[in-house]
Amino acid sequence: MTSARPALLPGLLCLLVLLPTVAPAQAPRPRARASDLGISFGGAPGALNAITDVKGVEVGHTTLHSGGDAPGAPKVRTGVTAVLPRGRDAVAQPVFAATYALNGSGEMTGTHWVKESGLLSGPVMISNTHAVGAVHEGVIAWAQKRNLTWELGLPVVAETWDGLLNDIGGFHVRPTHAMQAIDAARPGPVAEGSVGGGTGMVCHGFKGGIGTSSRRLPAEQGGYTLGVLVQCNYGSRRLLSVAGVPVGEEIPDLRSCYTGAQPPKGPFFLQMKPCSTPGVIKPTHPEGMGSIIVVVATDAPLLPHQLDRVARRVPLAIAKMGGLGEDFSGDIFLAFSTQPTEAVNGAPSAQVAMLENVRLNPLFEATVQATQEAILNAMLVSDTMTGNQDARVYGLPHDRLVKALRKAGRLPPVSKPKPVK
Repeated sequence: MTSARPALLPGLLCLLVLLPTVAPAQAPRPRARASDLGISFGGAPGALNAITDVKGVEVGHTTLHSGGDAPGAPKVRTGVTAVLPRGRDAVAQPVFAATYALNGSGEMTGTHWVKESGLLSGPVMISNTHAVGAVHEGVIAWAQKRNLTWELGLPVVAETWDGLLNDIGGFHVRPTHAMQAIDAARPGPVAEGSVGGGTGMVCHGFKGGIGTSSRRLPAEQGGYTLGVLVQCNYGSRRLLSVAGVPVGEEIPDLRSCYTGAQPPKGPFFLQMKPCSTPGVIKPTHPEGMGSIIVVVATDAPLLPHQLDRVARRVPLAIAKMGGLGEDFSGDIFLAFSTQPTEAVNGAPSAQVAMLENVRLNPLFEATVQATQEAILNAMLVSDTMTGNQDARVYGLPHDRLVKALRKAGRLPPVSKPKPVK
C-alpha cells in the first residue's frame, strides 16, 4: 500500500493542474473597444453598445482557463456563453426567431424546430465544437430543475473550434458549466474577448472571441434597438479589412507560433514556427478554417420570415471584414425579436405586430453595422494568449490598427500641439 503512494502522487498533481478555473461571468474589459479608438461603422450605438441594449436580453459566461506551466502540458482555454432573449425570469417564453447559414461546416442544434415553428424557447448557448453534447445536456438539466423540460427540450447550442489554443480533446466543458453560464446571465455591460465560449478562439489570424455591438434607430424610423453578439473564430489574415482598409496587408506579421522547445503536433500546426523566429509571416494553418456564430436581437416587431431576412444580411458584414464563407467554415446565424408572442388570459389567439417590409431597410443596415463592430471588438478586447502545446496567438495591436486607418484617411490625423509664441 505505502509503495503505491509515490506513483499516484504525480497523477494526482496533474489532475489538479488541469482542473479548469471558472472565471467571473462579467470581467472588466482589459482592452479598448472600437468606439474607444474612434472607429465607427456608421449608425448610432445604444447606451451600452451591446446586445443587452435590447430590453430583456441577458448574457452570461463561464470561462475555463487553466493548465500546467511545464512545456507541452495540456492547457484549458475554453468556456460557455449564454444569451437569454427574455432573461432567466421568462426564459421559457418563446420569441419569434429564424436561422441562416452562410456555410454549414459547423453546428447549431435546435434549428430544425426554430425553422418549423418560427419560435425559440430558452437560451442560445455557444461553446467549442467538442462541447456541444455537454452544453446540450446542461441546458436540459437546468430546465428540469425548474420544471421547464418541455419548453426547453430542444436547446439551441452553437459551436466554433478552439483546438489551436485549447485542449479541445480533453472535453473540459461539462453540463454544470452550461448551467453556470445561464445562472450568470445578466443585463448590462457584456464581457468581451477571451471569455466564455470565445476564450480560445482565433479571428483573422489574431486572438478572437466574444464581441458585441448595437444600433438604435432614430425616432422617425421607429426608434427600435438592434444588438449583435458574435463568437469570432473565422477568416484569413490577408483578407482582413476594417472600414475598407486592408488591415491584414498592413499587419502581415504577428503570426501564430509556439513558445516551447518542440512544435505542436497535429495537422493544423504543420507550418507553425517558434515565436523566437523573426519575421514570421506565413499562415500557420490553412486559411479560411474556423467559424463564426452571430446572434442578432431586436425589439422591432418582426415575424419569423422577416427575421430570416435580417439573418441573411449578416454575411454582408462578414464580407466587409474579409470573410468568404470558406469551405471549412461554419458561419451560422440566429435572429430573434423580443415582441410578445403568447396569448393573454387564455385567449385562443395571440395578438402580434408586424413591421411593414418597406421599413426593414434601416434594420438591415443596423445589422451590417453592428456585426462588423462586434467582430472588431472581439479582436480588440482579446489580448495575446499562449495555450495548449505552447501555441501562441497575438492580439490585434491597437496602435498599428489605428496607424493603418489614419494612413487611409479613415481616422483623423493626430493633432500637433501649436507652437508657443
